[in-house]
Parts: sequence; structure tokens; C-alpha cells
Amino acid sequence: MRHLATRIYDRSVSADQLLIFLEWLELEPEVPFGKWFKRFPGMTVCGEGELVKTFLTPEQAPIGERLD
Repeated sequence: MRHLATRIYDRSVSADQLLIFLEWLELEPEVPFGKWFKRFPGMTVCGEGELVKTFLTPEQAPIGERLD
């Protein structure tokens, strides 16, 4: 959690962006077992299996399977 909080701060993820992300999480999305990413306006969330690993800025290149 500390790592994610640091990334949110370092990459200036807004509260609005976090709310959009939390609403998506509430839908209990299916994610692949391996690496994946989900693009949101203003940020990209990267994960592996059920774990969220980091937040990226729109300019950063994610690795893994793209979720729609």
C-alpha cells in the first residue's frame, strides 16, 4: 500500500481519478492471472493477477494485457 500511495503522490493522481478507479474496482472486474493494465483518463493502473501494482501517467508505457 505504501508503494501505491507513493506512486499516487509522485504522479499527481487526482482525487477524481481515484474515484473513477474505485468505481471500476467496485464492479469486481475480471483480470488475467499475469500482467495487465487499465487506462483511465489521466492515468493508467497496472496490475498482476488480482493485485494492483502501480499507477502510471498517460505518457508512461504499461506492460501486459490491456483491459477495456
